[in-house]
Amino acid sequence: MASIASSKASVGSKQEDEPPIIQFTTVQDLFDVINSTTSDFLTVTRIGLPSWSHVMVSTRLIRVDVSPHHFAQIERERDRRRRRFRFRRYDSNSQVLFITLATHLYETLHLEIYYKYTAQLVRSGQDESWSSMGKATFRAQPGPHGQDIGEGDSTGGPALERGGKHAWPTLVVEAAESEPLDELHNDMRWWFSASDHQVQIILLAKFDHARGDLTLEKWEEEPRSIRPGATTTRQSDAIRPVLRQHITITQDTTTDPASYHVTEALVLGFRLLFLRDPGPGERDFVLSIQELEKYAKRVWAVV
Repeated sequence: MASIASSKASVGSKQEDEPPIIQFTTVQDLFDVINSTTSDFLTVTRIGLPSWSHVMVSTRLIRVDVSPHHFAQIERERDRRRRRFRFRRYDSNSQVLFITLATHLYETLHLEIYYKYTAQLVRSGQDESWSSMGKATFRAQPGPHGQDIGEGDSTGGPALERGGKHAWPTLVVEAAESEPLDELHNDMRWWFSASDHQVQIILLAKFDHARGDLTLEKWEEEPRSIRPGATTTRQSDAIRPVLRQHITITQDTTTDPASYHVTEALVLGFRLLFLRDPGPGERDFVLSIQELEKYAKRVWAVV
């Protein structure tokens, strides 16, 4: 078995300013590193590449530089071993693979907000019209370098239009603990682009330990402003992601029990979720400030 550039003994014994460097050599080596990692941050590179990629293990997000051939091997081995880590996304052009090893907090961030939405589906009698896709693997159309894939945290779409085996969701929820918000934005852009803009709403849930707050961002797409005389030939040129809502939630420990401050309610548009106009008695889904306070209580309980 090929050796890893930095010895496994060094994993977990890093200094804060010098995370250990792990170079990808074989599938088995990668699984050994995943199994033995206790460090908050690791660096994983493919041999011969600069050591700028990283592993963040408190949520735990692993970035691996790996060829499409080796990625296929990793995917087969993960299925064979029935391992529960997820492929956040794989970019076959840059040959970068992100692996998520979920913690309790990480799962709570996306599951509890998704449950709040599906509970409203049940109360409104629309749950039979919705298909939850969970952590299914979604594959983009193959490009010149191979096929990109992504696995959302919580996903779903209308059962009739998006209930098929290879259908993309209309709603994607992505969570992060130590993953930077900028990297979550890369996830967001990937979903819109890889789905050929079939994904309609992306909800990002980010917990920041340093600031002690929780951020919810709702992203949609809209036509890009085109200057007079300019032409576009691709849909991706004409559409851009737009931040529709930025909600901050903080905990107030001066009260007993602790209380939570939520800046605004979360609104999920019916038309974008179900790909049709609302009928009689149907409307946008609103997660009120009170519901988000209950969501926050669930999150802080596992911090």
